[in-house]
Amino acid sequence: MLQQLMKAPGEIVYQEVDVPKPGADQVLVKMKRMGICGSDIHVNHGTHPFTSYPVTQGHEVSGEVVEVGSYVKKIKVGDHVTIEPQIFCGRCYPCLHGKYNLCENLKVMGFQSTGCASEFFAVDESKVTVLPNNMSFDQGAMLEPLAVTVHAAKRYTDVKGAKAVVLGCGPIGILLVQSLKALGASEVMATDISDYRLKMARELGADYVVNTKEKDFKEEFERAFGPNKADVIYECAGTDITMDQAIQNARKGSTIILVAVFGKRASVDLAVLNDHELDLNTSMMYRHEDFVDAIKFVSEGKVKLEPLMTKFFGFKEFKEAYDYIDNNRETTMKVLMKLDSEG
Repeated sequence: MLQQLMKAPGEIVYQEVDVPKPGADQVLVKMKRMGICGSDIHVNHGTHPFTSYPVTQGHEVSGEVVEVGSYVKKIKVGDHVTIEPQIFCGRCYPCLHGKYNLCENLKVMGFQSTGCASEFFAVDESKVTVLPNNMSFDQGAMLEPLAVTVHAAKRYTDVKGAKAVVLGCGPIGILLVQSLKALGASEVMATDISDYRLKMARELGADYVVNTKEKDFKEEFERAFGPNKADVIYECAGTDITMDQAIQNARKGSTIILVAVFGKRASVDLAVLNDHELDLNTSMMYRHEDFVDAIKFVSEGKVKLEPLMTKFFGFKEFKEAYDYIDNNRETTMKVLMKLDSEG
């Protein structure tokens, strides 16, 4: 079979390797789609802090099961599936307390372990989630980033009826807007410096949008929500500027949740955070229940994924895909790779 391999930053080759034989508790998946996310882009540029080379990428994926091991009980040949890419030990404190997304020895396929960018992929049955009949492979490959935002939304325990702000309207920010509304948030504001992205956020559920390059965040924040402001602010941009907007303007005693991954050490005003008794929380990946909710929201039409599908590329077009993303940063939401020869 054909397998993608990034030998060094920006250096992608395609190698012929044997089709893997699934173990007794594994399934063999014929891969169909792979999404490229911000972390993949960092790997391509050599700026991902926790990835070494060579590495086969691929963690936002979908495919069809073509073979199952002798111990497999819940998955059958012909099932359309997505893969949950976390590899965890099951023995550390977080794992033993149900928080395997925080495993002390966590590895993620495509970064610290071989990813799914190949024609076939053998994986443990426990990491496979079946897609409903009405869900496409395109949608299935976007369940992983959606699960990220479902998990993030639920890090604030009182989402239903809440007033929320999402700072940053990249793919995660816009999926978070939809996740918050799907979970019952009453009003959601989205901010960015791109009118293109803000227009999409508005079309996909944001009640208020603010271009913070053109308008004062504080004024627009209070105009939208009044003097009591919002209940929770989600930081999805990963910059000192947006984190400072959150800390300086949050209602005293309210909550800020960091969703973005900061590329460098942050410089933030902890004095104000402390003085205003703000809860600074964080969000890390997801657990299986977040995939279940993600599938439910898409199936019910509460989350729309198609508007975020910017462009498709073939298996041997990874370089072209990365070049396209680099040259169209503002208007690119999700690029999907077609890993199957049928296209």
